[in-house]
Amino acid sequence: MIRVAALSDIHGNLLSLEAVVADIQAQGTPDAIWVLGDLVAFFPWPAETLARLQALPNVAFLRGNTDRFTATGTRPALPVRSVEDWQRFPVALAVRDANFRWTVERLSYADYQFLTALPEQLEMDVPGYGRVAAVHGAPGDDEARLYPNAPDKIVRPYLAGLDARVLLGGHTHLPNDRVVEVYGWSTTAVQACPSTATTAPATRCSISMMGGVTSRSAASPTMSRPSPPSWRGWSTLCESG
Repeated sequence: MIRVAALSDIHGNLLSLEAVVADIQAQGTPDAIWVLGDLVAFFPWPAETLARLQALPNVAFLRGNTDRFTATGTRPALPVRSVEDWQRFPVALAVRDANFRWTVERLSYADYQFLTALPEQLEMDVPGYGRVAAVHGAPGDDEARLYPNAPDKIVRPYLAGLDARVLLGGHTHLPNDRVVEVYGWSTTAVQACPSTATTAPATRCSISMMGGVTSRSAASPTMSRPSPPSWRGWSTLCESG
């Protein structure tokens, strides 16, 4: 059995992170801890949060969109859809830039180097089960939002080239545990293989998006979910084997 704890979207919130870590430790030390991005912006403890995450045992990280914005100087788009939006645009720009500047001012150069080196995806091959992958938003797009109510036809294109049985993610700040059938892909092996037959059996990909303290109590795509805590923090504990 392999047990993986996945955390996402901490956003510099050290208090919530400590609560999540305590919850994970109460369930027993996992074999690996995956942190799925958005580590330091916008809460009051960016440097302290990053240091606490780096001190976790058997930890691996991937990059979220706000990590990219923080380290590269790029900024999220601010859509303007109305006269009112345009009138608020100068203030919205100032607030957006001030948030990232405040975070950057509290990070060291070593923190910057760490953020710039983060990968976009994590993967693990679980013997007897298959490959588990993790991203921030969606494969190939750290800003894509795979909401719980998104139709399968919206989700499938992101999964078409995914070589994994289970996908973990974050970004939306909402819990999302679902199985998506990806048509046109063979199920004769755990690794999805392209098939030209439009009626080929469907590959079933289980997607788990972080959105509350959750636990996977058996080798199954189904998660048991206690009520989300009042503090802001997300984790999931997965068992496979």
